[in-house]
Amino acid sequence: MAEVQELQLHIRAIEDLKVTADATPSSNDATTTNQPILPIYIRYKWWLLVALYTFFLIVGNTAGTLLGRLYFENGGNSKWLATLVQSAGFPLLLPFYLFLSSPNTPKTTPFTPKISPSLSTLAILYVSIGLLASGDNLMYSYGLVYLPVSTYSLLCSSQLAFNALFSFFLNSLKFTPYIVNSLVLLTISGALLAVSSESSASNSTGKYVIGFLCTIGASALFSLLLSLTQLAFEKILKKESVSAILEMQIFPAIVATCVCVVGIFASGEWRGLKQEMAGYKGGGVSYVMNLAWTAVSWQVFFIGSLGLIFEASSLFSNVIGTVSLPIIPILAVMLFHDKMDGVKVVSMLLAIWGFCSYVYQHYLDGSKLRTAIRNADAISDC
Repeated sequence: MAEVQELQLHIRAIEDLKVTADATPSSNDATTTNQPILPIYIRYKWWLLVALYTFFLIVGNTAGTLLGRLYFENGGNSKWLATLVQSAGFPLLLPFYLFLSSPNTPKTTPFTPKISPSLSTLAILYVSIGLLASGDNLMYSYGLVYLPVSTYSLLCSSQLAFNALFSFFLNSLKFTPYIVNSLVLLTISGALLAVSSESSASNSTGKYVIGFLCTIGASALFSLLLSLTQLAFEKILKKESVSAILEMQIFPAIVATCVCVVGIFASGEWRGLKQEMAGYKGGGVSYVMNLAWTAVSWQVFFIGSLGLIFEASSLFSNVIGTVSLPIIPILAVMLFHDKMDGVKVVSMLLAIWGFCSYVYQHYLDGSKLRTAIRNADAISDC
């Protein structure tokens, strides 16, 4: 998707410059001079945004996962509260959204048609994504509390395989040998952990199985959400702006937060929160700071994830998320004293191999894009 969008912008820019040249003969020299500048600017701007969103995604995912596990390690026990903080940080984004949505701020690029979906369509979209996100976050919380964080993070690599499958049906992804190789390796990586009899010292084998199944289910649901989000950007929102990314995060997060608040009261967990804070290792201040920074971390992650979906594709966003795969287990060994046994090492190596296989396919796609751009430049000079 990213390659096609970049090529389309490049060709449209060339066509617009040619139209301007035909309409204003006296400006031919200036048009000829400026013709290569716009496409180069577009390419560098795209890479800059991708780099920024990649940084947000990796930092947010790593910090959010480790802080979430720290909450349970230090005495936290509320799964609904751990789920709530994954979406409750959305007010931090409201000032940026209001600024970017002001009348003086352009909301679309010159090449984007100003088509706005109906309020009912947007309501259905945001409520549906918010409900799915709340269920997804709850399953991730169960995975974090019942699994060592290193095992949890390795299982999350299955998102890439699920996302490729959903992208094939929803986003017209074409499978290549390198993508298939990536999916097979990631499947084997997760299977190794599935047949492992490991369980943490504090959890029974039954809870380990529940955590394993919840993490796999959450990975599948998260991948579906990414593909649906990409589809929503393409078919419903049809806006090329940062405000569109913020909308896709803020409004579903409001729905997910409301669901979690209902869950806290319906489950009765709210009765034990005061006692939980009092008994938290490090005290009440540490308890509040953990939850606050966890909320901030997940908002940073989601902005990075949505930004990469917007600029590239859901699968590309998931691939970049896999970059944090070797980071989290290593930090988990240092911070939480998780065991890094032979099964985990082999699983990690297979997952990294699968990631590199997909990245190489992306490199091949980039080479084809550069060739297509050179051909477009040659045609425009004729």
